[in-house]
Amino acid sequence: MAHLKLTRQNTLPADDVAGTLIGRAWVPGAIAGPSPVVLRDDGVFDLSASFSTVSALLEQDSPLWAVRKATGRYIGTVEELLANTGGDFDPAKPSLLPPADFQVIKAAGVTFASSMIERVIEEQARGDAGAAEGVRRLVQEAIGDNLRAIEPGSPAAMRLKAVLIEQGMWSQYLEVGIGPDAEIFTKAPVLAAVGSGSDIGIHHKSEWNNPEPEIVLAVNSRGDVHGVTLGNDVNLRDFEGRSALLLSKAKDNNASCAIGPFIRLFDETFTLDDVRNCVVNLHVRGVDGFVLEGSSSMALISRDPLDLVAQTVNGDHQYPDGFMLFLGTLFAPTQDRDKPGSGFTHKRGDEVSIGSPLLGVLRNTVTYSHEALPWTFGLGAMMRNLAARGLLQATADREIH
Repeated sequence: MAHLKLTRQNTLPADDVAGTLIGRAWVPGAIAGPSPVVLRDDGVFDLSASFSTVSALLEQDSPLWAVRKATGRYIGTVEELLANTGGDFDPAKPSLLPPADFQVIKAAGVTFASSMIERVIEEQARGDAGAAEGVRRLVQEAIGDNLRAIEPGSPAAMRLKAVLIEQGMWSQYLEVGIGPDAEIFTKAPVLAAVGSGSDIGIHHKSEWNNPEPEIVLAVNSRGDVHGVTLGNDVNLRDFEGRSALLLSKAKDNNASCAIGPFIRLFDETFTLDDVRNCVVNLHVRGVDGFVLEGSSSMALISRDPLDLVAQTVNGDHQYPDGFMLFLGTLFAPTQDRDKPGSGFTHKRGDEVSIGSPLLGVLRNTVTYSHEALPWTFGLGAMMRNLAARGLLQATADREIH
């Protein structure tokens, strides 16, 4: 399968490196390994002498100033790093990795009205894409399409819930969409995400699935949001539609979680309000010539990002190494791909681009999960690698602090 070619032009934000872009790279040497990196005007710099992991960096009182004070070690140009990322990379040169390491990968579901309705349709259709169009008409007649005006957990939402129960149209997806409690789940294990330029995986038994273009928050153990990146929360609509208890099989497969290309830290050029107002664009191009385009506007989200963070980390649940939080998507494709009424589903070889002007573009190619690069570098391998490179002390100092 041909691999995507990453360039400065098709990957970086519209303002290039004007913002503070951090990430991870596989850095060669006497002992090769993953390192936090920062992109600057004069190239890419390895920050591992100051922070052994991205998680440790985000635990600083001010990650922004910590990055600015760290000199780092030059490892190459941005162009060289991106060109050596993907299927045909040279292990003797640095290559780009997903910008998360010890953080737990969490996701918020059903946070947009239109995707909430699509989840109800999946449930009513029992995961059958062919039956979805007829169900869609029935659901929209009963529910309408103006649920985004309903504040989750409000008295108005509770009145709507009572009406829908009477009509026999209540759903577990509406419960988390307009009820007081958000759906927060674990998307993938620690270190399991893939980065830009890599293949993303779908289960070979799935016949109805789609990409989910999302904003992903980088949050430390104290619940402080310090930056943002892009993500693809690949979803199997047929598996989840058959039963919500199949969520793990619908969501967590090899290579089914993509994050990247870089985390943009909050600074003078980029704030949380930019996140609240950003638009995430999706472009899918298949080897069959099929093209799908869509967008997801964060202005239409039903819960504020900080509310979702507070529902993730609190007195009932902690994350000592922080977490990456997918915020959900407005986008649920209904465009027919093969025949009328069949809807959209991925095919092997689809090129998926998820972008936003201030965050750059996350680019991946679709394959089957069992054909994607096996995930072998887990927590044990990471700890052994850090120890061999003499980088565990920075982690220990951070934990003591």
